[in-house]
Amino acid sequence: MIARFYHATALAGLICLGFTNVSAQNILDLPPVRPWSGKSEQLLVKAGDKWITPAEAADFKTTPRYAEVKAWLQKLAAASPLMTLHSFGRTGEGRELLYVRASKGGAPKPVVLVQAGIHAGEIDGKDAGLMLLRDIALRGKDNLLDRVDLVFVPIYNIDGHEQLSVWNFPHLRGPLEKGRDANARNINLNRDYAKADAPETRAMIGLLRELDPLLYIDCHVSEGFDMQYDVTFTYAGWGTYARHRATANWLQGRFGPAVTQALTKAGHTPTIYPSPIDTRDPAKGIRYSPEGPRYSTGYGDFISVPTVLVENHMLKPYRQRVLGTYVLLEAALKIAATDATRIAAAKATDRASRPTELLTRWMPAPQPIGWVEQFKGIAFDTYLSPASGRLEQRWLGQPITFCMPIIGQQPTESVRLPKAWWVPAAQAEVLDRLRLHGITFETTATPRTLRLDQVRLVESKLLQPSEGRVPLAATFVHELGEQTLPAGSVRVPTNQPNGLLAAALLEPESQDSFLAWGFFPEMLAPVPSTDAFVLAALGERLLATDPAVKAAFEAKLRAEPAFAADPDARLAWLYAHAGPGHPYHLQYPIMRELN
Repeated sequence: MIARFYHATALAGLICLGFTNVSAQNILDLPPVRPWSGKSEQLLVKAGDKWITPAEAADFKTTPRYAEVKAWLQKLAAASPLMTLHSFGRTGEGRELLYVRASKGGAPKPVVLVQAGIHAGEIDGKDAGLMLLRDIALRGKDNLLDRVDLVFVPIYNIDGHEQLSVWNFPHLRGPLEKGRDANARNINLNRDYAKADAPETRAMIGLLRELDPLLYIDCHVSEGFDMQYDVTFTYAGWGTYARHRATANWLQGRFGPAVTQALTKAGHTPTIYPSPIDTRDPAKGIRYSPEGPRYSTGYGDFISVPTVLVENHMLKPYRQRVLGTYVLLEAALKIAATDATRIAAAKATDRASRPTELLTRWMPAPQPIGWVEQFKGIAFDTYLSPASGRLEQRWLGQPITFCMPIIGQQPTESVRLPKAWWVPAAQAEVLDRLRLHGITFETTATPRTLRLDQVRLVESKLLQPSEGRVPLAATFVHELGEQTLPAGSVRVPTNQPNGLLAAALLEPESQDSFLAWGFFPEMLAPVPSTDAFVLAALGERLLATDPAVKAAFEAKLRAEPAFAADPDARLAWLYAHAGPGHPYHLQYPIMRELN
């Protein structure tokens, strides 16, 4: 994200200065291209081939638009009984979300689900997938479908994809014009899985629930720093910090070695995605850390579906990146078919597990958790930039190796999960999301009186708007007491396959909770008030009759001179402590039924 910010800021300045008639390719001096050739080049068809893909025909200088992709897939489906084209929803601007199912038919087979273009400028997966579909349908690779089906979403973020520009993703070496990160509402779909605000996200979650795939692959392109690796990939928490162990162990033990071997044999240089601690100083190390369900990989982990993030290297030519993606996808189909029974067992093991805690906060570990002994980097020097006024990197294209520390994380906060959560019937938006995610719950027919944990917010504050929401940060006080819940209240049990996902969404401390994403703005409304003479009389009576309130009030006066000098604040505090309290102000509406 840092590298992209610098590039985007510089380009915005150039646009303001009137350089709009010059392409980004002419403005940016990207690092040198290292020569490459590999066995995967044999996957390309020759010019004039009837089934050449649009990207191949353009020598990978450009990538086709949505209409051209749809037309090409319709033509392929008409030519092969193995291919069927389906719709699974519509985008915010009304475009049809499409997937291709490649199948030999007969009894239902498990599915490998691949999506491209969730960040529509990172579009390698689309053009690799079109090539692979062609070769399955017409060029003798139909044996890939003997034991699994392939479901391929060529463009997930279609609205962003159609905003093609040379100014988008300028750090990527091709194609010439690229789409945008976000959708038509400027929501990053790879931050939306938990809160599910975008129609595209809701459609994808529905497709995941319908297919329950053996394997879910999300195709991206990296940013950050130059290196020799061209195809990188990873999983939730880099596998190390996955929430569900059985599926993570399969990814680390079986998927990773299989695709690494295939990519290496095809002439590529793969590795686990190196997320840099500091792009300006790569030797500081790479980051491994837990993930929440806002991301595709994190969401897959929470629902016990093995999920892979592909991150091709931004500075490798588009042609090389697409070929690497093709090899990875083909290898993924093969290992999923071989291990279908093993994957199903891993998913079942994870779904039968019942974690008792949810990790909610962490910080970098003081010592590296491991080392990459021979990291394949690229040399750079620095120069004083007249644009930034500081030393900037200049990548030299020369391969080097160095020892790269792996910086892990240590827990700083976990929450013990309750037996269940209670959601008021009025919280329709929350209940809608629970249904969407396949989280089970029951609705009471009669009132219930229970001893429940209720959460009060302290020092709450709104954060900068993000992803179509205004997030909220706070500290919390838990108070156990008897509560009478009306008929129609909703009980969400922890004891269910998606119990950990429910926890991530409903536990207030969770970084991806509905509360953290700002789903309950009514909590921040001030308490009702009345005339000062009434509040003064009420406060005086309270101080005369309630020793505990009197002691707390006097302590606050001594500790906070500003409060003591503010008559309205004093009266508001006393009113807030009168009677049964106010049921909305800073009160988290979802209560916890403890074990």
